Amino acid sequence: METPDTLKILTYNVNGIRSAMNKGLVDWLRAVDADFICFQEIKANPEQFDVGLFEALGYHCHWYPAQKKGYSGTALLSKRKPEAVSFGCGHPLFDAEGRVLRADFGTFSIMSTYFPSGSSGDVRQDVKMQFLDFFSGYMRELQPQIAPVFICGDINICHRPIDIHDPVGNKKSSGFLPEERAWMDVFLEKDYVDSFRLFNQEPHQYTWWSMRANARANNKGWRIDYIFANEKLKSALKKAVILPEARHSDHCPMLLHFEAPKQIDR
Repeated sequence: METPDTLKILTYNVNGIRSAMNKGLVDWLRAVDADFICFQEIKANPEQFDVGLFEALGYHCHWYPAQKKGYSGTALLSKRKPEAVSFGCGHPLFDAEGRVLRADFGTFSIMSTYFPSGSSGDVRQDVKMQFLDFFSGYMRELQPQIAPVFICGDINICHRPIDIHDPVGNKKSSGFLPEERAWMDVFLEKDYVDSFRLFNQEPHQYTWWSMRANARANNKGWRIDYIFANEKLKSALKKAVILPEARHSDHCPMLLHFEAPKQIDR
């Protein structure tokens, strides 16, 4: 049941915020009325689009573009003013690509993350594996210092066969490699909850579709966008849904409903 204390986090890889805005993103966000929004792949600097349209919806906006133009980048929008905002994770390469952005809200924190893709070849797959190893250590050190965190974003990994339309055919594909899936097993084992699977065990629930072969119309997709909740937040989670009707990107968003913790438990 929704209560006045129920809050909503939306995570969405927009695959270019300017393109998504041209497809009605702002009006769609007005209707969804999320309290917190995490964007990935904004692919633009805030000087290149009208940030005032998001501010007019009541959001405090924090943009973290990549240094390379038209590439990567994250953002975090919130109707609550954050107590603190942290840009980056202290790794020169990943920070140059704008991959980790965090805001703190007292009894909880929210992180917008864009994990590297390895689909373009071995070099970027190596970067992806370096990021996974680095991020595990980063979160082990960070989490005791901050409030329990929601890690939102495009993780670029399908965790289990249920999360991909063709697990057999993709067993050697970046995003479904055994070593990537094993990383997620370990990462989630003790400290974090895959919030969508906490509420929904049904197959054919995806957040990304190839632009080829009419994949989206045939729902031949991958679930690679997640909201991980720190285990201490598990009792606060109320509902999690994927929103495939949103068509501003080759991804679709995910929405998590939760109740803000009343006390800080670090």
